[in-house]
Amino acid sequence: MRAQEPGPPADEAGPEAVARPPWRRWLRVLPLVALILISVGLVAGGVTQWFSLDRLLASRAWALAMVEEDRLRAMVLTAFLYVGTVVVSVPVSVFMTMLCGFLFGTVPGALLAISSCTTGAVIVFSIGRTAAGGWLLRNTGGRLNRLAAGFRRDAFSYVLFLRLLPLFPFWMTNLGPAIFGVRLRTFALATLIGISPGGFIYAATGARIEAVVAAHQDAKAACLAAAGTDCDRALSLRSVITPELVATLLALGILALLPVLLRRLRRKPATEPIPCDD
Repeated sequence: MRAQEPGPPADEAGPEAVARPPWRRWLRVLPLVALILISVGLVAGGVTQWFSLDRLLASRAWALAMVEEDRLRAMVLTAFLYVGTVVVSVPVSVFMTMLCGFLFGTVPGALLAISSCTTGAVIVFSIGRTAAGGWLLRNTGGRLNRLAAGFRRDAFSYVLFLRLLPLFPFWMTNLGPAIFGVRLRTFALATLIGISPGGFIYAATGARIEAVVAAHQDAKAACLAAAGTDCDRALSLRSVITPELVATLLALGILALLPVLLRRLRRKPATEPIPCDD
């Protein structure tokens, strides 16, 4: 029985779709355009300066008092803030995860950060898929379509790899799978699993932020004793992202790609033509 060929896209399926005014299609793109403009405006306005370890340390007494007064309300507000930063693609996920660990402890903070980050990523993915995914694939060359098809075949492993080892900006890894037509369930599950190791690591670092501060003060004292320069350099996230942490995430990323590599190796080579007898 001959397989049924896929029909035209939903927005081009019939006379009603053809007669649909152009502005109706542009309405689908507006949420994505709005997110991009908000993100660019916030980053250009220096919003990332408010998400720094120095500011956290300066206001840690107030933040801990808020948690002590109403822990549930503090968790809800933190979750909303985390989801919002992911949706508008402000690159502060590491800081937000450390903040969750600092305020609520390693395990509760990590779980709050992982769920909030996944929720924000799913929102961006859904907006991107609705706004531009199908249109972009229909109006680009065959190379992008072949790339999209290959990505979809091993979507879980690829998304998992991108989450474990953040080589690309978070917004790109949210919109890319959406444009390539990855299933929402696959994207959400791979994101949830992929950000979990880093989530627990950064939350644990946030939970022991006082030790990080002490180490920073010791380094500053040693710098002053050696008559060094730039001893008052602000404590940054680079000081808590160690080579061992990067190596751990790299190893996990390689493990995520193992199913793809094994599948490629197990593919049988094409059957060679049998030579004809003379």
